[in-house]
Amino acid sequence: METPSQKAIYDARELGTVRFGILGIQHLFAMFGATILVPAITGLNVSATLLFAGIGTLLFHFISKWKVPAFLGSSFAFIGGYLSIKQIGMDKGLPEYLSLDYACIGVACAGLCYFVMAGLIKGFGSERVLKYFPPVVTGPMVISIGLCLSGSAITNASEDWLIALVAILVVIISNMWGRGIVRIVPILLGVVASYGLAACMGKVDFTSLQEAAWIGWPVARQNTALAVFDNPDYSLLMSSIIAIMPIAFATIMEHIGDMCAISGTVGKFFLADPGLHRTLTGDGVATTLASLFGAPANTTYGENTGVLNITKVYDPSVIRLAAVFAILLSFCPKFTCLVGMMPSATIGGVSLILYGMISAIGIRNMVEANIDFVQMRNITIAALILVIAIGVKYGANDSIAIGSVHLSGLALAAIVGILLNAILPHRLDIDIEEFTN
Repeated sequence: METPSQKAIYDARELGTVRFGILGIQHLFAMFGATILVPAITGLNVSATLLFAGIGTLLFHFISKWKVPAFLGSSFAFIGGYLSIKQIGMDKGLPEYLSLDYACIGVACAGLCYFVMAGLIKGFGSERVLKYFPPVVTGPMVISIGLCLSGSAITNASEDWLIALVAILVVIISNMWGRGIVRIVPILLGVVASYGLAACMGKVDFTSLQEAAWIGWPVARQNTALAVFDNPDYSLLMSSIIAIMPIAFATIMEHIGDMCAISGTVGKFFLADPGLHRTLTGDGVATTLASLFGAPANTTYGENTGVLNITKVYDPSVIRLAAVFAILLSFCPKFTCLVGMMPSATIGGVSLILYGMISAIGIRNMVEANIDFVQMRNITIAALILVIAIGVKYGANDSIAIGSVHLSGLALAAIVGILLNAILPHRLDIDIEEFTN
């Protein structure tokens, strides 16, 4: 939906109630496909995901003084952490839901890293703090996240390549040649088309859908942090925290990039007003709260920034309306059941695109930052991050044990990358002219 004049609109009330509502629904569609895909992949609760995406977005707006038009949906960066800790827990004999609860504790602690970074930025200024997390570290980390997840996408897609291929083709066609809202929601369209084909082929059993209630409470006690502390396994708890917390370094960089993108789209420098420390705090609060109640970590969504760019309507209240819609949907178990029956091949097909995009974003970040790979320092840092993350994932079942603590490949890679960036000199190359003389 575009305004006739194509002029920026900062107060959506002038468009009227109907258009205001349509804009809110459009933002809901933009975040919807990717947001519900995270619980579909990990096994987390879909209703809780929608509930805390909405609540997290509203909290973010409150903390950022109602100024930033950003929607917070499910973060893909932590999927590897969820799956890794879930597998470790199930290998110990724990049920799937409880294993995921342990992973959620790790993600909640990762959310606390946002508060630390926000405090450092507030106290020392953003430039002095962010020099420890340059693109030569965060770029390979983001690439590794996508590549480490790629195996699960292939596994799911292998269930039925025809269904997976339909999802892939619809996403690509919608994204490349779609117009208006079609181009904004390619993930959702891919899911609907692939899911519909599977249903027509008789590969989806809708029996449980008939039994599901229309209205229900979205959060169960067994999916909250309370379930972990009934009879805690402290070894698994520490493994979860140590394995997942370092992923926050990459998501914090993602947040900063998103704030820059939104600022450029809207024409207001949000890193200064309301301030990066406020937006980071809002993101951290949303992530920690969601995780404690069994929902995925939250992150600012580029999909919704795309909607802002198309509509030229920059009023944050439109985003808040979308958040309210998400909260209302979370109280519909029948809808949750429908999502839960999504074929694995559909998830796999869409995931192949999403995971590839994650890695591509990491490459783009390094290109835009003009990383000089002539320098041996930069090659060393990037190479070790990639090899450790991917090598541990596929060569050591994504788990390196240090005593009773298990580190995922991504966690170990993040630690190594940050340390190398801090200690390696900025010039390790041989000066050829000096050498020949």
